Amino acid sequence: MTDPDALAERKMQFLFALRSRGVTEPAVLTAMEQVDRGLFVRGLFAERAYEDTPLPIACGQTISQPSVVGLMTQALEVTSRDKVLEVGTGSGYQAAILSHLARRVYTVDRHKRLVQEARGVFDQLGIVNITSLISDGSFGLPDQAPFDKIIVTAAAEDPPGPLLAQLKIGGIMVVPVGQSDAVQSLIRVRKTENGLDYDELRSVRFVPLLEGVAREND
Repeated sequence: MTDPDALAERKMQFLFALRSRGVTEPAVLTAMEQVDRGLFVRGLFAERAYEDTPLPIACGQTISQPSVVGLMTQALEVTSRDKVLEVGTGSGYQAAILSHLARRVYTVDRHKRLVQEARGVFDQLGIVNITSLISDGSFGLPDQAPFDKIIVTAAAEDPPGPLLAQLKIGGIMVVPVGQSDAVQSLIRVRKTENGLDYDELRSVRFVPLLEGVAREND
């Protein structure tokens, strides 16, 4: 089997794994088919880019398990009119998928190196509707608020108040909630005129949401 054939086979298995784990929304599957996870995984772990597993990236962070990325994206119910905020750029993989579904994506991370590397991949892919910023994501982006959808890719003890305040009425936020050293729950929050509605989606494991911008050697 030639290398292109082997790659095609791995990508087919990748999509099958997504469907078997509950990622069934056609638009989400199409976006995940169009965004090559292999571009976001470097070094020793590049060979494992098409496995349904989280992998280490720089700055002590991880690129999330693809099925979890798919389920979180699906839970957001993104439309082509939406302005989306992502807290925790990481590798940039989640933002790249969102860019195929939303009108505009803002993504923030506390690690300068991660933002710079993600920007490089976005440029390589010709993605023009992502704005990536080095920022303390726990406070969101007040200057760009309100957002139709907010996704948080790090665990908070509770859905962060500043982010909820930046969510439009009718908007959705998806966030892992729980102590960093224990099982966390993936929560979907819908903001209505009468308050907040919460759905618990599944158990997950994410790095903790930390305040402040990281020092260069963090």
